[in-house]
Amino acid sequence: MEIRDYLNILRKRGWIIVVLAVLAATAAFGISRFQTPIYKAKVMVSVVPARPDWGLGNTAKDLLRNFAVNIKTHKTASRVINRAQLDMSTYDLLAKVEVNPVGDQFLIEIAAEDQEPEVAKQIALTFAREFVDERNAYYQQLDKQDRIEVKVVDDLIDAPLFKPKPLVNALAGFVLGALVGLLIVFALEWLEADILRTPAAVERTLGLTVLGAIPTEAAPTVRAGRRAPQPSPSPAPSARP
Repeated sequence: MEIRDYLNILRKRGWIIVVLAVLAATAAFGISRFQTPIYKAKVMVSVVPARPDWGLGNTAKDLLRNFAVNIKTHKTASRVINRAQLDMSTYDLLAKVEVNPVGDQFLIEIAAEDQEPEVAKQIALTFAREFVDERNAYYQQLDKQDRIEVKVVDDLIDAPLFKPKPLVNALAGFVLGALVGLLIVFALEWLEADILRTPAAVERTLGLTVLGAIPTEAAPTVRAGRRAPQPSPSPAPSARP
């Protein structure tokens, strides 16, 4: 197919793409507006060796994954609930928390989600402080040169809106609707691919020259209320005497 053929398809069926894109964007925006907003707070915990030693540094990196696993446990969650006076079970609390080690930066990211931004910040900070206090109490028993310094990077954190995001969802819905509409258009064209609509298509497909075409419009009919002209009668033959 040539570019002109694609343009003709879009001119004829492009409204399908536009309608589906607009409907999908409107639906995504409307659904997002009715969803409960969720806020997400993040706390960064620094885990750095006390001295610049290559072996101790690698040990700290390896321990980050173990630290992340131990932070997200029911035992730690129970202490966090008691410390922050949270009215929820350990299962509910752990469902709100994510812990990710960042090895190349010697950091542990603790994130918490909640419908209230202040509660999300409180959960994330309490998990971080509980972990820092527990690690520091343990490292006090070791020689200072063998310790790993654990501390909260910053106590001042934000809890921006995490989801839903109506505008982002509307844009995604618009793109998805347009793609679905495009697939429908190509499916309809594929079903009619064996129909030759123009003389140029006939010549291009069959390799023959079109000499004529049957008109698609019917011949004009006689207007109602007017009688069609009748042929004049021929004169009767006269009889001979």
